Amino acid sequence: MPNLLNQLRQMTTIVADTGDIDSIATYKPQDATTNPSLLADAAKQPHYQSIIDDVLRTAQEKLGERASHQEIAKEACKILAVAFGRKILD
Repeated sequence: MPNLLNQLRQMTTIVADTGDIDSIATYKPQDATTNPSLLADAAKQPHYQSIIDDVLRTAQEKLGERASHQEIAKEACKILAVAFGRKILD
């Protein structure tokens, strides 16, 4: 007997509205959306630390050694959305 999620799949399009990449991988929706607050919540999770580290490194490299912490943080926020978006698409 199919579970509730599989029953829903037969009647509608399943769309995840989250920044939690693991949930998307688990439930395998047909599509996904997210927003800045959901990404911020996901970014706080320890198992996504490698994404945050990569984003900060990329922002630092892009702006150079003379960039302030504020400039790096602002650039990192832009890059973060793209980084999570890429992971969601995977």
